[in-house]
Amino acid sequence: MKFTRSSGILLHPTSLAGTPGIGTIGKPAFDFVDWLTDAGQSLWQILPLGPTGYGDSPYASFSTFAGNPLLIDLDCLVERGWLTKKDIVPPEYIKKTGNVDFGAVVWWKLPLLKKAAENFLSGKDIRAEDLLAFKDFCKSKKNWLNDFALFMSIKTVYDKKAAEEKPANSIWYAWWPEKLALHDEGALADWYKENKNDVDLYKVIQFFFDQQWTALKKYANENGISLIGDIPIFVAPDSADVWSNQKLFQLDKNGKPHCVAGVPPDYFCADGQLWGNPLYDWKKMKDDGYKWWIARIKRVFELTD
Repeated sequence: MKFTRSSGILLHPTSLAGTPGIGTIGKPAFDFVDWLTDAGQSLWQILPLGPTGYGDSPYASFSTFAGNPLLIDLDCLVERGWLTKKDIVPPEYIKKTGNVDFGAVVWWKLPLLKKAAENFLSGKDIRAEDLLAFKDFCKSKKNWLNDFALFMSIKTVYDKKAAEEKPANSIWYAWWPEKLALHDEGALADWYKENKNDVDLYKVIQFFFDQQWTALKKYANENGISLIGDIPIFVAPDSADVWSNQKLFQLDKNGKPHCVAGVPPDYFCADGQLWGNPLYDWKKMKDDGYKWWIARIKRVFELTD
């Protein structure tokens, strides 16, 4: 492969200044593209963009396909009429500068995003082209979107119960009802029937992310900036990826991993590292032509260059 000599910056969007609580893919991101252009750069390297789970690491995501809702810019949602300026006034506990307090941002921002999604689904003052774009998004992303939205809806309910009852292990394979944990189609159909609005909210929030990220990528490309993506080798055990594709991982009959990833002792860590990611069942993956991996790589190339 031949590449033109070029340079750029590695910066995750969470680090962008100018918005309360956390960096977003709104105006601060567009301003950063302008800065890169003025500085004679042509590359912007990012870390994974997925919704972060335990430890707030982009390498431990609830989905390798979905976008992180915390990166959605609220001012953009106000411009589209899905929130008001009054809605997005940050409370006192949200930091205006300094390090990101992920817990505080989640507590404040996710309910706002759900409110915006509720307003969108209500159809009030929503343009016909926006509804059509949402339908197209759901259709084109159904291979991962449906399972992700179901996973988050179920997880939210049982995480809340776990917080009250404090089980030894609250991950889906140890805590959810058996049929839901094992991705039983009948149980999932019943869940969707009873929680349709909640599941659809997660789809709309992903639509918001997709719209904003697509606009940012288009602006970057038009200004000579290419985006370098990142695709971690492993996925988090507490993710829609593992839950909805259990046959592709080395799991027992209940969904618990037989073996997990890590590294042996080395120069950097005398004790080695136990990452906890379930290992792939490569024989099963080969049987369907590595369909999941191909879909995963295609998704990264939708988001980056």
